[in-house]
Amino acid sequence: MPASRLHRVAVLVLEGAKPLDVGIPAQVFTTRASMPYEVRVCGAAPGPVTGGDGLSYAVAHGLEALEWADVVYVPGYRHPDRDDPPRSVVDALTGAHERGARLAAISTGAFALAATGLLDGRRATTHWHYTRALADRYPRIEVDENVLFVDEGSVLTSAGAASGIDLCLHVLRGDLGVAASNHAARRLVAAPYRSGGQAQYVPRSVPQPLGERFAATREWALRRLDEPLTLESLARHAAVSPRTFSRRFVEDTGYTPMQWVMRARIDRARELLERSQRGVEQIAADVGLGTGANLRLHFHRILGTTPSEYRRTFSQGAEK
Repeated sequence: MPASRLHRVAVLVLEGAKPLDVGIPAQVFTTRASMPYEVRVCGAAPGPVTGGDGLSYAVAHGLEALEWADVVYVPGYRHPDRDDPPRSVVDALTGAHERGARLAAISTGAFALAATGLLDGRRATTHWHYTRALADRYPRIEVDENVLFVDEGSVLTSAGAASGIDLCLHVLRGDLGVAASNHAARRLVAAPYRSGGQAQYVPRSVPQPLGERFAATREWALRRLDEPLTLESLARHAAVSPRTFSRRFVEDTGYTPMQWVMRARIDRARELLERSQRGVEQIAADVGLGTGANLRLHFHRILGTTPSEYRRTFSQGAEK
């Protein structure tokens, strides 16, 4: 393919950049006969960039690469919730977008895109560990914590590092079609499509409480997930009115008491799927959800996948 027709990809390496995040777009869009791309790795300026996880980078290009690119990838970097990227980087990203380039963030690279204001009023995601920080710092962004990536047309974001592969394959599918995307997936030994979202990778669905208020009641409920649990029974154990219990519980956890109970039941189901050979119907009874159909419904709603798919992914030797 003539050079004039190559798709131009810039990979913007910021301070603290994560090595896997940097390598994914550089490898997916490698220039070869079947992959008509040219990739330039750049930084705020040419030269050494201190990365994360003990690695550093020697980049050949500065921000002028963003003026050249059709799509700019921003890999994730350490401590994204502490400081904004340099103003020169923000301006270069904004300028690239105004010129018509797509901007695509991998993992915490979403914070760099957020600093431009281009995610305001749009859906976006980032690594599950930082979704709340992104939502708190940039409240005009509709943060979706349950997806592997979000395509808003000219701006795209993805979850943790491995989901950068999902995002890159998605872009490749749009550029060259399904056959080229599947070919690249085989070369990478990756799934062309992954089921579910990133919620299934979060260690627990139940959030960490902000304080110790009602800690005894939460522990009491966790020991009785297979029994009927109601707002009234929880409030009775806490020795407060249901209305007071509900209001203060939301302040502590961000969830209503019954939302919290449902997530606790799903967490217990996850443990049983990973570590036991129990069938779905038995697990549903064990966690207080009654039937397998009920478990499947709530499991998919909260985690974006099915119990059987989850077991295939995370089982520790349990019967598939």
